[in-house]
Amino acid sequence: MLGRASLRRRRGLALSEARVEMGHTVATGAWGRAAFARVRRAPPLAPLVVALLLAGCTTARQGDPGDPFEQTNRATYNFNDRFNSNVTLPIAWVYVNCVPGRVQKGVHNVLNNVEAPVIFANDVLQGELGRAGETLARFLVNSTVGLAGLFDVGAMHGLPRHVSDFGQTLAVYGVGSGPFLVLPIIGPSTPRDIVGTGVDLIADPLLYIPADWPLLARLGTVVGIHTVLPLEKNAGSIVLRRQLGQGSVDPYATMRSVYRQQCAREIQGGILILDRDD
Repeated sequence: MLGRASLRRRRGLALSEARVEMGHTVATGAWGRAAFARVRRAPPLAPLVVALLLAGCTTARQGDPGDPFEQTNRATYNFNDRFNSNVTLPIAWVYVNCVPGRVQKGVHNVLNNVEAPVIFANDVLQGELGRAGETLARFLVNSTVGLAGLFDVGAMHGLPRHVSDFGQTLAVYGVGSGPFLVLPIIGPSTPRDIVGTGVDLIADPLLYIPADWPLLARLGTVVGIHTVLPLEKNAGSIVLRRQLGQGSVDPYATMRSVYRQQCAREIQGGILILDRDD
């Protein structure tokens, strides 16, 4: 069993953070180039872009043992690309250009805040008591002074948000990711992350509070919250994947590499190391 501390000692490929921001140019259509002009800018992606383009070129015609369903995944990837072009990005364009920026920020903060209890639980399970303390402090401050999370007061006082889910918890305890998958609309995933998402849904306090709500209403609220945040993240990832795909021999292989490195970075708490099982 590998703890997070020992995992961090396994120094691997340290690339710059693959954070995706929707302020970059979208590869399809003039509307896309202006769609995300008001969203915060991303840090330089040059080192990651170069490395992943090279990875895409070298794996274009090679089978990947971690992707046994590649043919099906490629078909789903192509479907998702068309769906994103015709549905996801147009909706994002309307949201970014029609909803005031302060409202967007407030909605984003509230959604992040309601996820804090699940993040806290996973921090504890992973043995990250320091991060768990930060998450708890963020939740208490943002839920009170920050008006139910509308304002991210915690970040203003040195308590930045981090991501922690049960999929990462399983990885810390040595559970392999399993085969790479591309899910319709949702995008890239693995069996470990699918199971992790299900556990996070069940563990979410909103599923049980308020108790006088109908079960379906509570379930719908929880599923909605856990769906909106990944879709928001995925909408940004579309931009990066398309940027990389423009110069890649195999955009699918490049997307797969981007996803694996993003997951590895989150699992390692900021140190980007490729999973030996992947």
